[in-house]
Amino acid sequence: MNVRRRRISGIAVTAATALGLGTLSACSSDSSAAGNTDKFDVVASFYPMEYLAEQIGGDHVNVTTLTEPGQEPHDLELSAKQTAQMGEADAVLYLKSLQPAVDEAIAQSDVKTKIDAASLTKLEDHGNVEHDHGGEEHADEHAEEEHSEGGEHALDPHVWLDPVKYAEIAQGVAESFEKADPDHADDYRKNAEALAKKLSDLDTAYKEGLAKTDSKVFFTNHAAFGYLAERYGLTQEAINGLDPESEPSPARIKELQEEAKADGVTTVFYETLVSDKTAKTLAKDAGLKTDVLDPLEGITDKSKGEDYVGVMEANLKALETALGAK
Repeated sequence: MNVRRRRISGIAVTAATALGLGTLSACSSDSSAAGNTDKFDVVASFYPMEYLAEQIGGDHVNVTTLTEPGQEPHDLELSAKQTAQMGEADAVLYLKSLQPAVDEAIAQSDVKTKIDAASLTKLEDHGNVEHDHGGEEHADEHAEEEHSEGGEHALDPHVWLDPVKYAEIAQGVAESFEKADPDHADDYRKNAEALAKKLSDLDTAYKEGLAKTDSKVFFTNHAAFGYLAERYGLTQEAINGLDPESEPSPARIKELQEEAKADGVTTVFYETLVSDKTAKTLAKDAGLKTDVLDPLEGITDKSKGEDYVGVMEANLKALETALGAK
């Protein structure tokens, strides 16, 4: 649908030259590629943004995602083809601070509609929340670790795991779609209302399911669940910080073992897109069970659900079991 003259951003040309491609004219030969259809072409940075674009856009959008299924999104590196597609899209939907390579490419792209999901709700700093029991030294250590990922303010980007905040983002995305593609504004509005209903139902299920539990503390591989924990009165204790690939210190492991006993923790959660080695080691040493709590950064064959709502429902069941819901 892109009515602007097709052009390739400077960063794409630079990348193509570096790769010796010479020209990118063949990069968008795929009929479903961004900028090559008669629909409203949207490039989404990773799965939670892709889901919003598809749910709100419906039949009127062609969505291309930068993060492939099964790919850990935090450390994504963009190809020249992806960068070129972004420059030819009608809109790009991303979450600033989660994927530095995406942020950089978007800043240099001339795509007309840039939708930053982080600007559509309030981000918070969960840097020390999940480490309160560790004393000042431990908290400082993790705060420093998380500042390196979350930007200078160490704001937690994992807002999509809170259905209420995700709904706020969805509303902002719908308004951006309506403005950028006014011919289909009514449908975008209706689709957004339908999505809001799904997310409201999900929020209700979490409130009711987690209202009465034996424990309010859960252990997870990395600190993706701060917003979810805050929304439903739980305490997230992360083995790692906001970076899923970081390694915990021996002191952190010992601390978690002691806390498991004190707080009646039964389960160490791990996720599908990163190694479960540390979680399983901690569980074995502390005599705990393991289970999957999916941060929904991507959908794969291993996901316990076909889409956002399905996986969030599976996460709720896992939390209910681990926390002893009544």
